[in-house]
Amino acid sequence: MKIIGFFPMKGNEVAVPHQRVLRNSGSIVDAVKRHNVNEIIVALRERRGDATALSELLTCKLAGVRVIEQSTFFERISGEVRVDTLRASWMIYGEGFRQDQVRSFVKRVFDIASAVVLLGFTFPLMLMVAAAVALGSRGPILYRQERVGQNGRPFNVIKFRSMFIDAEASGTPQWARANDARVTPIGKLMRRTRIDELPQIFNVINGDMSFVGPRPERPFFVEQLAGQIPFYAARHSVKPGITGWAQVRYKYGSTPQDALHKLQFDLYYVKNHTLFLDLLILFKTVKVVVSGEGAC
Repeated sequence: MKIIGFFPMKGNEVAVPHQRVLRNSGSIVDAVKRHNVNEIIVALRERRGDATALSELLTCKLAGVRVIEQSTFFERISGEVRVDTLRASWMIYGEGFRQDQVRSFVKRVFDIASAVVLLGFTFPLMLMVAAAVALGSRGPILYRQERVGQNGRPFNVIKFRSMFIDAEASGTPQWARANDARVTPIGKLMRRTRIDELPQIFNVINGDMSFVGPRPERPFFVEQLAGQIPFYAARHSVKPGITGWAQVRYKYGSTPQDALHKLQFDLYYVKNHTLFLDLLILFKTVKVVVSGEGAC
């Protein structure tokens, strides 16, 4: 991809830190012809009232030049939907973000079939892990915690307990973090290999979760993040997953800023999820688990 330059629009002559600003190129149409442009990325904060620019962009499009918004361009090259350039109109009128019944049915069949097969393979391992958790520290083997699911419906996620039972003695929810002192010795191993997530297969069978989707978050953090990050609630339009696009594309995070970056990958998944993308994510998840990337 070769960047020809930036074309400042009337009323948007903001200083661009780049040498290739096309300041004396006449109209957009003239600039496109002069530089043999085949794609225009519209990256304006405000476009109301600029009928001339819209007319010129239409002329370019009718001449065979591709015209796209910056959100679409960023999504295409990065595999995420950038929130700071996102408009609700792009989500409403653009392609994607469809949650039709056929797609949901195919995903559910895939989840049930995968859960049965995986449960058969991992059940002996789960018995051994359960024994290790029981012997490793005082407390229950399984850990149930309320999370926010599809359409904002709460449910209890099931995991092997990887923390000491007094991990949140203060009563205030805390972000999990790297080198967390609350994690038991066996818990560190389970988190590194993601074995603590295996009981969530039963969440999948029950219909609360899918194998692939945005990771479910606790209500306490959802309330905070929804007030800080635009379009955060959009991630709840699909079932949460044991693994997801954000998990295989972004490092482990424990801050609101990390949540923002993960949301951008989650929005990409919500917009584009297909069975093929689910299979790709599962393949990448195996790679992440084997390599230990992103573990905390």
